[in-house]
Amino acid sequence: MKNIYDILTEFGLELPAEKKAAFEKAWKENYRTKADYDKVAEQRDNYKSQYDTVSGELKKFDGVDPEGLQSEIKRLRDDLKKKDDEYAQKEADRAFTDMLTKAIKEAGGRNEKAVMALLDVETLKASKDQTEDIKKALETAKESDAYLFGANEPINNPVGATGGTGGTGSQDGLSAMRSAMGLPAENSK
Repeated sequence: MKNIYDILTEFGLELPAEKKAAFEKAWKENYRTKADYDKVAEQRDNYKSQYDTVSGELKKFDGVDPEGLQSEIKRLRDDLKKKDDEYAQKEADRAFTDMLTKAIKEAGGRNEKAVMALLDVETLKASKDQTEDIKKALETAKESDAYLFGANEPINNPVGATGGTGGTGSQDGLSAMRSAMGLPAENSK
């Protein structure tokens, strides 16, 4: 490829020797090929499209208060923690109630709600050894209100026969019933 110096010499113009060396040096330092130019132009276009994309994305955040967002995120996290704590408390209450109900059944309680009303449930929940404390509380309730619990001993006062025919359906019982109702006695054929 011809450089400017070669073109000038074709037209009969000649540079002095001291200028020729400086011109050659400047030419080599500053000359770029078309491929180099195209590469740099492509990079420029790529950077411009990236800039436009980022600018467009940033415009979505115009008017957004970052501190407000941070406080909203903190509030939402606090609400979530509160809900998690509430759920954990409900689950612990359910597990305690199940354990207490099972202990009442094992102790022979006839009505679980009535027996629970006798117990100090909050103290039992806060207890470190819940199983033992529940057993002790149920024993105390058994002593004071035994009617809420089934008896472990055999029936002390069995009920005997009350007399009568015992529901055998005999004629004698039928006649007594008819006469009690004011009906005449039935004739046997």
